[in-house]
Amino acid sequence: MSKARYSKVAGREDPSPDIQDQARKLGIGPVYAITGVTEESTNAGEIEWIDNMEEQPLNAGQSPARKTEEKKDEDLFVKTDDKNKIDYVIVYKKKTKEDERNEFFAYLKSEGLRLSILKQENGENIFIKVHAPWPVLARYAEEMKIRMPIKENDIDEPTTIWKFLRKTPKLFALSKEFIPQETKYFTLAFVMSREDEFIMESRDTFFSRATRSRIVHEILEKARCDKKDETKFGYGYMVANGFLSACFPLHDGDWHSEHSLLTHGPLNDRHLLYEEWAKPKRFYKQQPLNLIRSYFGEKIGLYFSWLGYYTIMLTYAAIFGVVTFLLGCITIGSSIKVNEICNEDGPGNFLMCPLCDERCDYWRLSSSCFYSKLTYLVDNWATVIFAIFMSLWATMFCEFWKRRENTLQYEWDLFGFEDNRENVRPEFEASAPEKRISPITKEEEPFVPWTTRMTRLTNSLIFILFMILLVVAAVFSVIIYRIAIKVALARTNSEFVSSLSSIVTSVTASCLSLILIMILQIVYERIAVRLTDLELQRTETEYEDSLVFKMYLFAFVNYYSTSFYIAFLKGKITGNPHDYGKIFGLRQEECDASGCMQELFINIAITMCGKQFFSNFMELGTPVIMNYIRSYRGKQEGAKERGKYEQWEKDLDLTDHGPRGLFKEYLEMVIQFGFTTIFVCAFPLAPFFALLNNLIEIRLDAFKFISQLRRPYAARAQDIGAWHAILVGIGNLSVLTNALVLAFTSEFIPQAVYKRRYGNGSLTGYMDFSLSHFNTKDFEPGSAPVDSAFINITDCRYRGFYESTLPYDHSTDNWVILRWKLLFVLIYEHVIYLITFAVAYMIPDVPDFVRDQIRRENYLAQQALHESLKNEQDARNGGASNA
Repeated sequence: MSKARYSKVAGREDPSPDIQDQARKLGIGPVYAITGVTEESTNAGEIEWIDNMEEQPLNAGQSPARKTEEKKDEDLFVKTDDKNKIDYVIVYKKKTKEDERNEFFAYLKSEGLRLSILKQENGENIFIKVHAPWPVLARYAEEMKIRMPIKENDIDEPTTIWKFLRKTPKLFALSKEFIPQETKYFTLAFVMSREDEFIMESRDTFFSRATRSRIVHEILEKARCDKKDETKFGYGYMVANGFLSACFPLHDGDWHSEHSLLTHGPLNDRHLLYEEWAKPKRFYKQQPLNLIRSYFGEKIGLYFSWLGYYTIMLTYAAIFGVVTFLLGCITIGSSIKVNEICNEDGPGNFLMCPLCDERCDYWRLSSSCFYSKLTYLVDNWATVIFAIFMSLWATMFCEFWKRRENTLQYEWDLFGFEDNRENVRPEFEASAPEKRISPITKEEEPFVPWTTRMTRLTNSLIFILFMILLVVAAVFSVIIYRIAIKVALARTNSEFVSSLSSIVTSVTASCLSLILIMILQIVYERIAVRLTDLELQRTETEYEDSLVFKMYLFAFVNYYSTSFYIAFLKGKITGNPHDYGKIFGLRQEECDASGCMQELFINIAITMCGKQFFSNFMELGTPVIMNYIRSYRGKQEGAKERGKYEQWEKDLDLTDHGPRGLFKEYLEMVIQFGFTTIFVCAFPLAPFFALLNNLIEIRLDAFKFISQLRRPYAARAQDIGAWHAILVGIGNLSVLTNALVLAFTSEFIPQAVYKRRYGNGSLTGYMDFSLSHFNTKDFEPGSAPVDSAFINITDCRYRGFYESTLPYDHSTDNWVILRWKLLFVLIYEHVIYLITFAVAYMIPDVPDFVRDQIRRENYLAQQALHESLKNEQDARNGGASNA
């Protein structure tokens, strides 16, 4: 190993004894402080990961060390020196326990990693720079079955309709100058003994930085901290117990530059990703998915690929939704129902029964004019067509994404990852109560009996049910609030206030529901993580799938329960003035005379948009504020000690991404997908607002990953996991819910029955048909209005299809309409499902050209194996002949 060169004016001083002591404890030999270094004295390409020298901060009174190169990337050894890449950085504070930390570092050294210490003289942090040499990389690449290129891909994608549809218009395409199209290769799992069969320019550049960080992360994750206790292992344990402050791979350098990308080019991949991906003005551009994958890893690459695909598909739904809403706005003047309600000289003069007991007075139907107009915007003939489109869209999106995902799985070497290349979680290995002989490898492995697993799963299920009941209780409290506030407003003497009781109740109740939703979500998330830890899942994929199902089951009830109540319960069991349905002595809520669609519309709009705003603010605002505080302190310490704020110090001041940082991102988008599909016929603008949010979300997430978060290790995943199954479930559920909303919440079926049976194709007289008569002498005790402004009232109207005499049972029209409602739901969902299954059958999940490439790759792998065996046999025969 070559030595660092120094000029004649350069000197070397022994650092303070505590620095030497730290180095001895880590087993990396003596370290020295370098003083008086001139510009010619060092060469970045010759800095050693030695056990006898490392740059240290200077003592007080000494002049700062000068750097050879001013480029910030030089200190990272990522541009000029491939031999000495910093693959990971470990940080701990000076005054912390050392015993388990020293055992941890000893394990890393025993695995072949090279460690280099850098101690802040006046600061509190000690940095350990970790480098993985070739033998370590090669050994672990073989163990982890990392696929590497063996031959350039010689199969071109045929010209098909799918290729044409995927073609990106020039306006949205990436810059080919800075992000050229990558060469595609056939790959094979790396084998050390067959190194010469792989496409390799040099060992130093063979493994990408993402792959190197993944290998080092694998070692850090399993490093033992205490030989006597197998449960103490991994950097996660070390950080959680305060022995270490952080472990992270370094970013490539600064993410921004004072120079233009066009004139000076990108500083590094991080800078290029910011300029071409994270900048807000690039919101309309295609995402550089291959560059994202190579920088952050396949797991994060899959998330952004899915999010981008979902956003593109939302474009079609958003256009259709906006057109539907605009048609409602344009045709509202021609609505017979709205005109009848607003006509004070016609049906609008109908006297309606009181909305509450005793204190509420009779009211005119015309006071619902505003609500009828609002209802018509989301309850018209165009809404029915839009609901059918969205039911097909939701299921087709899942089918088309599966096809796109399978293509990415091949291109990114993810096929079979979960079955063949995913490692067992260290927590499972340490905590599994028993051992067994693996039926696959015939080696001893940790094992959890099904009885133990079922006990743990049962405990989790019981607690989940308890939390769901808690959510139901919260929803029930909101219902009581809605009833009480509406009664209070209706009882006021102000006609203006009482006329707004419905809209005020809907808005305030929706805001209250949103607050309860956010609080319960935060509490449950922490509990769900703890429950999943106790289940002892074998792999990270199994762990995440279990956590995903817990969280989404809770989120489903938490976010959508109020909407289900408004859509399918409110106004359905209120009874009649002779026998009102009551809860705790309070009359149940009634829908407005024009229906409940406008309340469902308001609830979904507030909950969906409010959640998106809150999530985006917390997602970006919190890291920005915390990073600013930490970076300000870091800059002060760095400038005080060396006159420079080093990259590892910058990265330490960033926010940690966390082991499951993508979980919240997926959960947020899947909840949005539910709002966009499950009740979309009540809120046609939902896809439009989702599209606007996602265009911002992609760039916010990109900016966050590039500038506000530490670089995560390059995790791999075969697919988006359990989220795909949830999306499919939501898509199928949305078909049923939209059919039920159209049948039981909207006025579509009653209006269609009236036009056919009574209206001769017209809706004239529909309000008189849909409002039942009630004789005021039949009010139940305590229900008739006291001190009414109306005199000698013998008849009032109320919503529903009832007889006009005692006992006010449901009329024949009610049962006819109910029959048509059920028939509509049955036909609707069967037709949609039939179309979906037919399209899914006709479109294969894996494109034909991808199947051909997989077969070609398998063929090349067999050829390489045969060639290798032949060479070994020839070598043995040659050796025998020489003997």
